[in-house]
Formats: sequence, C-alpha cells, structure tokens
Amino acid sequence: MSERRSPTIRRRRLGAELRRRRESAGITIEAVAEQLECSASKVSRIETGHTTATPRDVRDMLRIYGVVGEESDELVQFAREARQKGWWYPYNNVLSGAYVGLEDAARTIRTYEQQVVSGLLQTEEYADAVIRQGRSDLPVEEARQKVRVRMGRQSLLTQDDPVNLWVVLDEAVVSRPVGGDAVMRGQLQRLVEVAQLPNVTIQLLPFTAGAHSGMDGTFTILSFPEPGDPDVVYAENAMGGLFLEKGEELKKYNLIFENVRAAAIGPEESIAHIATLAEEPLWKWRPRGSPRT
Repeated sequence: MSERRSPTIRRRRLGAELRRRRESAGITIEAVAEQLECSASKVSRIETGHTTATPRDVRDMLRIYGVVGEESDELVQFAREARQKGWWYPYNNVLSGAYVGLEDAARTIRTYEQQVVSGLLQTEEYADAVIRQGRSDLPVEEARQKVRVRMGRQSLLTQDDPVNLWVVLDEAVVSRPVGGDAVMRGQLQRLVEVAQLPNVTIQLLPFTAGAHSGMDGTFTILSFPEPGDPDVVYAENAMGGLFLEKGEELKKYNLIFENVRAAAIGPEESIAHIATLAEEPLWKWRPRGSPRT
C-alpha cells in the first residue's frame, strides 16, 4: 500500500473488492439490497466508492457472498480504515473532498487547463483573485478557506514522495492578467520557478495550434501507484465537475491529453516564453478593449 493512500482511495478499493465478490457469487445488486433492507443505489454507491461503508455493512455483504473468516476480517478492517478522515475533512464545506482525496493519493497528475493556472501551481494572490472573481457570492471567510486549502494542496509537489505533475496550459491562461498586472507577473514567475522541479512539466498550447482535441474543456487525469486503482478523469464544469472511470472514457481522455501535449510547444521553450511574458506581458502592449489585428 502507498504511504500516501487516502481514505478516498481506501473506499474506492474496498468498493471494487466488494463488487468483485458479489459478481463471483452471482448475486445482483437488487438481491443484496433486499437482504440488507436498503436501497439498491446505496449498494451501488458503496461499490463505486462514493459512499463510505460501515464495518457492519461490509460484514453483512460478505456474509451474503459466502466470504467468512480471515478474508472477511481483513476487509472489515479495511472498512474501518476507509472511514478515517483525511487532512481536508475540516474544509469539506469549501471543497470537493472526493477530488482532493484522489489527488492526495495520486502518483501522476496530467491536466489540461483552458482558462486559469492549475491549482497546484497558483500563487496565493492569484488563487484569491480566481476564487473571488469566480464565486463573488462566497462569504469572505469561506473564500479565504478555499485559498488556504489550495495552498496546502501544493505540498504534494515538494514532499518526500512527490506527485508527478504534467500540465498543458492554453496560451489564453498566460495572456489574461488575472488579479491585475503585479499578481499575474508574480504568477508567471511562479510557473518558471516550479518548472525547475524534476517532477513538474509545464507546456503551453499556443494560439497558432488552431483547433485541437482539448477544446471541449478543462480536465485532469489522476493515476495511482497500485495496479488495482484504475485512473480517474475529473472533467470540470460550473457546478464542480464529473468523475469519469469507465474504460472508454479513460481511453478517450488519455488520447486527448496526448494530442494536446503533442500540439503544445516543448517544456523548455514553454518556460522561456513564460519568463519573457513575466517581463513583457501581452496585456501591456495590447490595451484593454483594443481590437486584434
């Protein structure tokens, strides 16, 4: 087991194990729900890792599948571990614990961003500007909490067992002065600095690339160290995002990422261009509201 395995991953793994044993026993979800006197949707959500199963739930389900003894005891114990709280639990009111839990356990994160710098690479000032502009309805303290959590997540890049991060940024991301001139310059300088880490790769997808396969929107692919933990795609939208885990979905998004990566300029050239923009930003020579020529 990975030392960075989060409760979210434990819950996901436990659900997969329970599903495998149910299918081996030839029992339907509906039959399990009937014996447990619960809804079929609860059983389904346990199997997909979207609901935390109690040790009693797990023991009862395994009894239905004919799994007893040491094997049952191990999975019941796993259920207890899956109910532990991650470091982000106190902030559940301001973030998606499911995503942060998966991110916390990932070995590799690949992401394509259309509009803003990836959260793991944002400066505090830039993050504050993004959150306040994107959610102007948020109370001040809740916005501050979101910023603090985002900054805390960035330890994944520098801890003893760091995540490998590969980011493709659309050129629009580095062309728009989010938070104003000083904040955006600081953000561009931050990108140049963090790109020096051996586990971080940053590429720019230039406007000159024209139409490309990533135009449907921002997404992140999370990969995990254990073979039993398949990739997860998180596709963002205005309401938060969708988790995609089916084989066809993973294949599609892996192909999209490879296409946008191939269309982007190389990492060294990308960082050199970002460093130039930090000194001579586009928004300085293209006044606001002026037409493109």
